[in-house]
Amino acid sequence: MRFCVCGASGFLGNALAARLRAQGHTVVSHVRREPDGPDESHWDPDVGEVDQAVIDASDVVVNLSGAAIAHWPWTPSYRRELLDSRVSTTTTIAEAVARAPQPPALLSGSGINAYGEDRGDTLLVEGTPRGPGFLADVVEAWEASAAPAIAAGARVCFLRTAPVLDRSGGLLRVVALPFRLGVGGRLGSGQQYFPMISLRDWLGAVTFLAEDADASGPYNLVAPEPATNAEFTRVLAGALHRPSMIPLPSLAMRLALGGLSALALGSLRATPRKLEEGGFTFADRDVRDVVATALDAKGQSAA
Repeated sequence: MRFCVCGASGFLGNALAARLRAQGHTVVSHVRREPDGPDESHWDPDVGEVDQAVIDASDVVVNLSGAAIAHWPWTPSYRRELLDSRVSTTTTIAEAVARAPQPPALLSGSGINAYGEDRGDTLLVEGTPRGPGFLADVVEAWEASAAPAIAAGARVCFLRTAPVLDRSGGLLRVVALPFRLGVGGRLGSGQQYFPMISLRDWLGAVTFLAEDADASGPYNLVAPEPATNAEFTRVLAGALHRPSMIPLPSLAMRLALGGLSALALGSLRATPRKLEEGGFTFADRDVRDVVATALDAKGQSAA
C-alpha cells in the first residue's frame, strides 16, 4: 500500500513510518522543510499548501500533526497554537483528500480527551457523549476539520489516542525520571483512571485500521483494562526497582502546571470497544503489560 504520513518527524509519526516501511509499504512523509529525497514531500498547512499528486497517489493518508500537548506552560497563546496547529493541518489534508479523483482513506489524529478532562468512574467508549474542558473542545474542532474528506466519500477514522508509552520517547521519559531518582509517587489521590497504550499496540492498531476497509469513525486507542494512577505508578516503580512513596498533592500540581495538570489529575476510564469488536488483538492488555513492553528496548519491534 502507499501511505502518506503527516507529522512523521514526531515520536509517533517517525515510529509509524519506520514500521510501515519495514512491512514493505511505500511511505511518503510530508515535511515543512526542503524534501530530502523521493520519500519526502513539502507542505505548508498554515497556508493550505500540499502536493496534491502525493495525496492522489496514496491509498491511506495519516495525519498526526499538531503542537505538543505536554508543553508547559499553557499560556493563552499556546492554547491557541494547540488548537490552530491541529485544525489547519487537518483541514489542509482533508481538502486535499476530497480533491483526489479516488479519495484515499484518512486516519486523522485525535485524542482520548474527547470525553473531557475528568469523567470519574464512567466507562468511556466511542459512543459516549463528549465531556467538557479545553482539550475536549480542541478534539471536537480537530475532528470536525476532517469534514471535507467525509463529504467527498473518503473513509475517515479518528485516532483517539491515549498517552503512548515507550522508552524511545513520549510521556514515559518524563514520568519515569522522578522514579529513577527515587522520588516518584502517585499524583493527587491516585484514584483517577490513567489511560495508556504501548507503542507496539498503537502501531498495530493504526495499521489495522488502515487495512480494514470497513473501519470508520472514532476509535479509542487505549489498553483494554483501565488502571488508576496509583496502580500505574506502583507498577512503574516496581519495574524500575525504585520506591513509590512520595505523592504529589493535587493543589501543588495545579499551582505548578496550570491547565496541564488536567492530564495528570483527570480521570478517564476509557476502553477500545470498537477496535476489539472489529477484531484487533492487543498484545498489552493491562498496566503491567504496557509498562513491561514500554521499558523493553525490543518492545517497539515486537509482534
